[in-house]
Amino acid sequence: MNGIELIAAERARQVEVEGFSTASDKFHRNSELALLACYYAMPGELELRTMPEMFFPPNWRLDWAKRDGKSRIQQLVCAGALIAAEIDRLQTANTKEG
Repeated sequence: MNGIELIAAERARQVEVEGFSTASDKFHRNSELALLACYYAMPGELELRTMPEMFFPPNWRLDWAKRDGKSRIQQLVCAGALIAAEIDRLQTANTKEG
């Protein structure tokens, strides 16, 4: 699979297995999905110099980040799926507002 296919498959997994959806994502109005995507996308050596908790809203638990044990490609696929979720959330919000 290419990158787009991997991201689409991960987003489908997030919806089907984890139970996330556009309906549940609408509650993340403070860029939480985009911030978590940043966390997954950052190179490992940068993670060592930053505080991962800066990417997590106060009401999110740091152990929800499942970055450890994932290959670099898996980390980027997760980041891409989270970006897709944030785009969908914004488009849905804009449609309802406009």
